[in-house]
Amino acid sequence: MLKWMLMFMLLPVLVQAQRWHVEGGAGFSNYSGDLQQKNFTLSHTKVEAHVGVRYELSSHLSLRSNLTLAGVGAADKYNAQPDLRARNLSFNSRITEGNLLLDYSFLNLSYHAFTPYVFGGIAVFHFNPYTYDSLGAKTYLQPLGTEGQGLAAYPNKQLYSRTSLAIPFGAGVRWRFTDRITLSYELGIRRTFTDYLDDVSGTYADATMLGAARGAEAVQLAYRGDELKSGSTTYPAAGTIRGGASHKDWYYFSGVSISIGLGRLHGFHGTDNGRTDCPKPVDNKF
Repeated sequence: MLKWMLMFMLLPVLVQAQRWHVEGGAGFSNYSGDLQQKNFTLSHTKVEAHVGVRYELSSHLSLRSNLTLAGVGAADKYNAQPDLRARNLSFNSRITEGNLLLDYSFLNLSYHAFTPYVFGGIAVFHFNPYTYDSLGAKTYLQPLGTEGQGLAAYPNKQLYSRTSLAIPFGAGVRWRFTDRITLSYELGIRRTFTDYLDDVSGTYADATMLGAARGAEAVQLAYRGDELKSGSTTYPAAGTIRGGASHKDWYYFSGVSISIGLGRLHGFHGTDNGRTDCPKPVDNKF
């Protein structure tokens, strides 16, 4: 209780200088993994939206935190490799990400209309891959253990966590639209620590064991070549490669943001209370 009272009492001081900004925006999202081999592609592009805050530590350095909601997905039928198309897997997932980023602007926006910037930090994200079965029913994949995760026969395969860490980094350009408002465009890449964003990673489990433990649906969604008109109806032998376990999955965002400064125009911004005739701050122009 005391902590919240102190924060409330200090709030006017914290926002007196325009170092705090609220931000929001939207754009596009995508991923790279076992169902999509290209690092960057327009195929399977989905939508992302984000809100957050930014605090200016100096005229060049800021601390940012955002909450992002996004979608990712892919399907083997769009792959160029015949063996991957024959696998016929697909997935979608919503990503919920919270992050903490350090942001460096190369130019001082008190003196320049725009600046390129780079950023990096740490993120926590939640995902939950799903697909649609042959009857069109939406099915979440992680509880099925499609590669034998959680079965006694595969002690080294455990059900993967749907919450994981990521390393976000990227670059963008920020424009000073008014004394309080800036617009930005950025590309942000996330290096994850999971290979199951798409529910595909290692090798096929034994179909009989998988079916006995998790049901026929787990077997059906682990290999879907038999759903193709000319596909093989033979389920791959246990231990056959299903995905590339040595490479973790990635996802990335590309979008625009608007940032609105809070409090009095002061400090790193060369105006006060909205006036434009106040002296510029004594600061490095660059």
